[in-house]
Amino acid sequence: MSGFRRELLRDWLHLLSTSAPDQERVRSRIYYLERNIGLVVKAAVIIFLFYYLIFSTWSDAGAARGVRLDLVTRRFAFDVLQLVFLSYVAINLAVSALLYGMEQVPFVVVQWAVFTDALIDGLFLAGMTTMLDGYDSPLYWLFLGLIARNSISVPAAVPQIILNLSMVWCYVLAGGLDTAIARMDDEILRTPSESVLLRVMILLLMTVCCYGVQVLFDKQRRVEDEAREYVIRQDQLRATGRLAAEIAHQLKNPLGIINNAAFTLQRTVKEGKSTITQQIQIIREEVERSDRIITDLMGYARLTEGKVERIEINEELDRALDMVFPAAVKYQVQIHRDYAPALPTLMMQRGHLSEVLVNLLQNAREAMNGCGNVYVSSQRGEDYSAIISIADDGPGIPPELQEKIFESYFTTKEKGTGLGLAIVKHNVEIYGGNVQVESELGKGTRFSIQLPGRSLMKLRK
Repeated sequence: MSGFRRELLRDWLHLLSTSAPDQERVRSRIYYLERNIGLVVKAAVIIFLFYYLIFSTWSDAGAARGVRLDLVTRRFAFDVLQLVFLSYVAINLAVSALLYGMEQVPFVVVQWAVFTDALIDGLFLAGMTTMLDGYDSPLYWLFLGLIARNSISVPAAVPQIILNLSMVWCYVLAGGLDTAIARMDDEILRTPSESVLLRVMILLLMTVCCYGVQVLFDKQRRVEDEAREYVIRQDQLRATGRLAAEIAHQLKNPLGIINNAAFTLQRTVKEGKSTITQQIQIIREEVERSDRIITDLMGYARLTEGKVERIEINEELDRALDMVFPAAVKYQVQIHRDYAPALPTLMMQRGHLSEVLVNLLQNAREAMNGCGNVYVSSQRGEDYSAIISIADDGPGIPPELQEKIFESYFTTKEKGTGLGLAIVKHNVEIYGGNVQVESELGKGTRFSIQLPGRSLMKLRK
């Protein structure tokens, strides 16, 4: 039963999760909302409050509420409020300067400045609410506005939730302080507890709704991005396949003619003409090498045959493990899985990733002679990339061979073709990824693959 609850909780968390916000989108939101709109609104509010707190006789209005605190205490409280207001103005001037120069400042600094400024806005509004009737203050509705504004300017899930819950706490704190002051003055509390609870629930509901709307928009954006990526990948694969097929066809024919002519010439050369024979042999060897390169290039032509799909990395890892280590065959291999959740979705042909994973797992199995440990892991990389790692505790690869293992037809096995790792490198690089090897003799080998979740496919150079 506990396992079912954990699974249900995991499903709910996955449903409510959002992807890492795109920096350009966040920058655009901050630019238009915080800089172009927010600074103008704040300037108007600060000018009004400056007159209200500095030049008006508001400090003497406390008696209208029946405040019995002595004049000295009331004046001290008002002086503190003025000092807080001037500090608030100074902070906003600094943030304004930062926002106007945000193109020259690291973006993470801008994000922290916006977060801090929003938190200070909530605290200052709480102070004003305390001075203006507490729970009954009309400033309550501004807390709803701050929550909506925070949801737009701070789209990252954890900071947004922390910030908006802080707004709720600020309102509760403001009302609590006002209530404490009223009790000190022996005032009759006018706001029923039900009304206070309702207002707090509205603030919490606003927090949840804003986050829920963001989740929906985020999932819609991901669907649109994946659809766009699908079209781009499919078009690029088709274009690359057509180009490769055309180039291979154009080069195959003349190379075949050259090879046949060299073979015929070699047969007709008289014995003893060793220099000429050697030169002809060099021609044939180079033709054969060129033919292998073209054959490798023709692999791109097959790109038009497959279909680009939305691929979940962890599922493909499990599928490849089942293929290489089927349950029916009792290999003496211990498989260790370490999968990260919520990995970027890959847009590629399923067969290409399957070839990569199967080849690497087969190499690990053969290196250990079917006995040992295999470590398979996945994790999120930078810039929406995913990193797949496959390691074994086999004999390892000598350092002098590590640069050659990805070359076509290079093998250290008696019956190996030398194409397995070449295919791995080929399939990874056509999608703009890279593959790296780390190995130490006697300790094992680790292959790490980094595949972009959003980068466009790149041709191998």
